[in-house]
Amino acid sequence: LDVLSINVRTEVMFAAKAREAEAAAGGPHECSSFAALPEATPHGGTLVGQNWDWLLHTSDTVVVLEASQEDGPDFVTVVEAGLLAKTGFNSSGVGLCTNALVTAADVGAPGVPYHVVLRAILDSETLSDALVALQSGVRSSSANYLIAHEDGVALDVEAAPGDFSQLYLLYPDDGVLLHTNHFVSPDFDGRDVSVWAMPDSPFRLARLRDLVRAGRGALSEEAWERILGDHATYPLGICCHPDPRLSELERSATVASVVMDLPGRRLLLADGHPCSTPYRELDYREFLSKPSSLLCGAQRRCSSASG
Repeated sequence: LDVLSINVRTEVMFAAKAREAEAAAGGPHECSSFAALPEATPHGGTLVGQNWDWLLHTSDTVVVLEASQEDGPDFVTVVEAGLLAKTGFNSSGVGLCTNALVTAADVGAPGVPYHVVLRAILDSETLSDALVALQSGVRSSSANYLIAHEDGVALDVEAAPGDFSQLYLLYPDDGVLLHTNHFVSPDFDGRDVSVWAMPDSPFRLARLRDLVRAGRGALSEEAWERILGDHATYPLGICCHPDPRLSELERSATVASVVMDLPGRRLLLADGHPCSTPYRELDYREFLSKPSSLLCGAQRRCSSASG
């Protein structure tokens, strides 16, 4: 029950009464995510990543979880201890970033919890599998899922509570996907409460777009590290710092910054503010070398045909 309670914390926090309380207090500030496909990076690889902005005490509970599985791909995720998954990538080349969203439909109705959906995406061998995971049940809460593959394909899915009909898809623009904490899709026809709860979100997204436009075609790991450390609209910028006007328990900050090189199986991680904390490189080429079951099947078929 303790583990279950931890993994439904999103549903509890963003249910109607809690949502109103958060908005009235100014709300905890959330995340800025990106994907850069081969045409946008100088080395022709696929990069995904994000700043994770959350309550200050979270910096004491974040771990890098390495999971080996008998059934399904192995994966690595940067997550709070006890949660099933968050930002990460797997041995099948799938990468995942995520952002909180809130709608008027977030009332805590029973459904598949947010962190269970995140884990299902990291259990996916293909992007199609990841989309199936998002559609396979009724989701309890809103969230944004930015999903990419090492082959240079990416998709952003804005999800409201409900079934497959409440998914809104966004596609890369000149090889780049960007997202913060509000609905962007013109097809979304619900009541978005995100900007009410997280009013810094549209300004972070606008700043991300400006910085990406200035660096178009040269969006290397180092470029993203600089972008994620940007202080425009301080203290609530892309690199988020505590707002001294809020009480200590309500303050938030960037507790981790992640850049993932999907084909290189490398994770660059800043354990705190990316403006002042050096990124350390975690090399997962060996740990995430497990071949996909689909690739193995294709190899067997090819060998049989050539034989």
